[in-house]
Amino acid sequence: MAPIDEDDQPLTRDAAPTGTTRPERPTASGAVAAVGRMPRWLPRAMVLALALIAAFQLGSWAFHQLTGLLINVLIAFFLALAIEPAVSRMAARGMRRGLATFLVFLGLTIAVAGFVTLLGSMLAGQIIKMVEGFPQYLDSLINWINETFHTELRRVDVQEGLLHSDWLRKYAQNSAAGVLDVSAQVLGGLFQLLTVGLFSFYFAADGPRLRRALCSVLPPARQAEVLRAWEIAVDKTGGYLYSRGLMALISGVAHYILLQALGVPYAPVLGVWVGLVSQFIPTIGTYLAGALPMLIAFTVDPWYAVWVLVFVVVYQQFENYMLQPKLTARTVDIHPAVAFGSVIAGTALLGAVGALIAIPAVATLQAFLGAYVKRYAVTDDPRVHGHRGRSPGGPGMLARIRRPRAGQPEPEQSS
Repeated sequence: MAPIDEDDQPLTRDAAPTGTTRPERPTASGAVAAVGRMPRWLPRAMVLALALIAAFQLGSWAFHQLTGLLINVLIAFFLALAIEPAVSRMAARGMRRGLATFLVFLGLTIAVAGFVTLLGSMLAGQIIKMVEGFPQYLDSLINWINETFHTELRRVDVQEGLLHSDWLRKYAQNSAAGVLDVSAQVLGGLFQLLTVGLFSFYFAADGPRLRRALCSVLPPARQAEVLRAWEIAVDKTGGYLYSRGLMALISGVAHYILLQALGVPYAPVLGVWVGLVSQFIPTIGTYLAGALPMLIAFTVDPWYAVWVLVFVVVYQQFENYMLQPKLTARTVDIHPAVAFGSVIAGTALLGAVGALIAIPAVATLQAFLGAYVKRYAVTDDPRVHGHRGRSPGGPGMLARIRRPRAGQPEPEQSS
């Protein structure tokens, strides 16, 4: 029986137009297939995500592999900034920048080689002196032990016991095995020194070409900013080294006078050692510099070591509170607390290298950003200078709180 409508008329399907086919309704299986089909963009997104992850991993691996080289390049850049004023001054007089840079590096090399030679000869002489005097020290120690504890020790017995001990044999074996490690470290240090020297030479000799190449990819407004930042970095780095060098000279002369007055041997070399190490090794440089003169003075007289310790401590306080603020105010112009914090941050990031370049880097950044900070005139208020005064509106808050407790009525404020 055919289906009928509400008027009891048979339902008829609309005939399709001539020459056309009626579209078929999608079946249930076709609908499920359409819903479960993968979008066309998903494979591309997955490939792009995997490519980004692979690029990030490759970049991270390359960065960790090149960390040592990047640190050497950073050291070379700051060294080139430090010698830039001397090279530019010599180039302004008609000398080629390459030759001027070579002469500056030659002078630095001669100075460092001379200092290392004098220091090595001093240490070698002290070691020879200690080795030659070791039998006398041992005899005096054995005599003191025999007199104090009523024993009958002899130097021959002590020497034979030391020579046939397991501790000495193991120590000799470990020392022989450690010679290769020390040699590898020395060769690595020489290679790093050569890398830093070559990069710093290229940066200083080709400074104008480097600045021109950098500015060629920037618009004119950005070029002015880059050149200004470069000049600030040169001024701050050179000023930092100038102030440190002057303080090293004053410190070396002061310690030389003390050591010479006490009759400590190698007083000139020790004075240079104290001046350089205390100024160019942050935080621990003072203690490391004072340890060697104290040790040498102790071999002469133990009380001389005490005098050297007292002088080192007193001079350090004089330098921190009197000398350093006056010298660095015109060159670096950075607060001592900021300098100390920058040294700690630099040490945490780059180790000893970060400690050396932290102060000139922060001084450069502070001077560069200072041009973009708007300054205002400070009001003439005593509280700016740390003085606490009464407010002009009446008694202070503490007085207003105390008066009701004492049974006194609150004074009326005049309108």
